[in-house]
Amino acid sequence: MFDNLSDRLGNVFDRLKGRGALSENDVREAMREIRIALLEADVALPVVRRFIDAVTEKAIGSEVLKSVTPGQQVVKIVDDELTAMLGGGEDADPKDRELNFAAKPPVVIMMVGLQGSGKTTTTAKLGKLIKAKHGKKALMASLDVNRPAAQEQLKVLGEQVEVATLPIVEGQQPVDIARRAMESAKLQSADVLLLDTAGRLHVDEALMAEMKAIASVSAPTEVLLVVDSLTGQDAVNVAQSFTGEVPLTGVVLTRMDGDARGGAALSMRYVTGKPIKFAGTGEKLDAIEAFDPKRVAGRILGMGDVVSLVERAAETIKQDEAEALAKKMAQGKFDLEDLRMQLRQMQNMGGLGMLAGMLPGMKKAKAAMAASNMDDRVLLHMDAIIGSMTPKERKRPELMNAKRKKRVAAGSGTDVQTVNKVLKMHQEMGRAMKQIKKMGGLKGLGALFGGGGMGAAMPGLGGPAGMPGLGGGKGPGVDPNKLPPDLQELLKKK
Repeated sequence: MFDNLSDRLGNVFDRLKGRGALSENDVREAMREIRIALLEADVALPVVRRFIDAVTEKAIGSEVLKSVTPGQQVVKIVDDELTAMLGGGEDADPKDRELNFAAKPPVVIMMVGLQGSGKTTTTAKLGKLIKAKHGKKALMASLDVNRPAAQEQLKVLGEQVEVATLPIVEGQQPVDIARRAMESAKLQSADVLLLDTAGRLHVDEALMAEMKAIASVSAPTEVLLVVDSLTGQDAVNVAQSFTGEVPLTGVVLTRMDGDARGGAALSMRYVTGKPIKFAGTGEKLDAIEAFDPKRVAGRILGMGDVVSLVERAAETIKQDEAEALAKKMAQGKFDLEDLRMQLRQMQNMGGLGMLAGMLPGMKKAKAAMAASNMDDRVLLHMDAIIGSMTPKERKRPELMNAKRKKRVAAGSGTDVQTVNKVLKMHQEMGRAMKQIKKMGGLKGLGALFGGGGMGAAMPGLGGPAGMPGLGGGKGPGVDPNKLPPDLQELLKKK
């Protein structure tokens, strides 16, 4: 997500921060490069103009040019404007990005958008989220009678996420289905009714007339426009068409994990005037997250998103396993079963690429991983290697002689060299655990990794320093005074 734009902006900022003082020409030249980067990222031209004008006006002021760290001041201004562009400005109310449940049940959420934008899958994702996070009873209904098997698809997805779906009645028209869904939701005492409407290959009068008729029957509290972020500028055109016809309350961007440019996300708030409420980040039915402008701006500028990382860790890491491992680490004990547990938790949290994108300063490490053809398959290979060992070998890695290594390599479909790398990683982590023990056991572990959660550096997984550990405790446990000055400024602002 935003990889191309992030790299371009990173190069511009590196040059700015490398200079002791900035002239007005330096700033304007940087703005020209940022303008080109935004246009290449498929951001709508009016949005680019407004953004560049706002940043330039603030960046050529005496506050920046006479600052001790002018380059970092410019980064801060760009961060503020990016956040505002995405809907997180000072005058924005965070509650506007939340689903509105303050209505007489059932609260109706109507999903609209073009065919292929991901409406049906997003409907199921939201149904699961509403049930799991908000504790509300939801009913889903498919009003799509045009696309073959669309209603059956929602039914199957409903079974997977364990959310009820409206029974299918052959031949019934969308408006009639909406009426029946309303009655059924009331009879079942559902808190929320999700209406998955039909799409078209393009916006037409018939589609808009159908949307208006359904809205008049169901009186939706939320009308969410589902847009495929991969369609770039076309997504902006679709948003403009729907904005003039139906009373949108928010936007859901799908396939955000696959969009290296990110132009649709940066343009959508300005074009629709409505908040981006959710972002789809993968194919799995739990791969949807609330859209936070401040965090997304941080990812674009390479400052990471530690808050999301900690939240993801809290969701995926089992507390009892984390505590048990923390105690073993504090005692200087760490076997291959423990290493395997950490590798699997990294996979559950989204893999190496996802973690690198959320950690401050990890963009270069991520690029190094890509250059060395290192991806999430590495985690799978390591898991296979450990899985090919006997329980005794996992507990006592020192037993691994040449003969055993050949057997494990054959069993895991790898080679002896890769087996040696895993064993070396374990040895290095074991040494780190012993260092933690010398520093005071759990107390030292808590000081390093934020509260006794899953910690430990991961030597060999990305860059000279290795992948940072996975903080499963109260926080990442980072000393703010040791962060780069620009990050310190952002933290002070928060």
